[in-house]
Amino acid sequence: MRASTRVLLALPLIAFAALAGVFAVRVTDGADRSVVPSALIDTPAPQTRFPALSDALPGVGAEAWSDGVSLVNVFASWCGPCRVEHPYLMDLADVPGLKIVGLNYKDRVPSARAFLDELGNPYDAIGVDPDGRRVIEWGVYGVPETFIVDRSGTIRAKHVGPLTADVLAGEFGDRLRELTGGGVASPGS
Repeated sequence: MRASTRVLLALPLIAFAALAGVFAVRVTDGADRSVVPSALIDTPAPQTRFPALSDALPGVGAEAWSDGVSLVNVFASWCGPCRVEHPYLMDLADVPGLKIVGLNYKDRVPSARAFLDELGNPYDAIGVDPDGRRVIEWGVYGVPETFIVDRSGTIRAKHVGPLTADVLAGEFGDRLRELTGGGVASPGS
């Protein structure tokens, strides 16, 4: 067999080995895969209006974050991870100066109301987006996702996935503590 033929036969193996090496490096590099870069960080929050889930609380628009730090949480009753994070939202509802704003995503209104009746309502305002088109301006593509919006209406952080003790003890929680003047306790403290 000629040398050029042997090289041609070895090329797929060489390519596979190179790809395997790249994947191995990515898997072991320690990067947090839950951090999704957002082009909206450090830009004004979208001005999209969301109709109210019920008459008891207002819908959501720019006024929702006009006078304080807001945690904007995208949730749905059919979302399992939303149930996991809900106790953390209930705890955060007690933080002075922090408003929790809910965006109900691709959900039925009766189901969303039943979800909150069962687990409690941490939200100061809740807007609905039954077809998922309004949240596109927020760069949302699933649930749960949570944003921190500062007093000036600027998005300062985004977390994809459920809020957990680890998330609130990490960079996302640090940013929230910084903006609320330390009003958010680190879990376990």
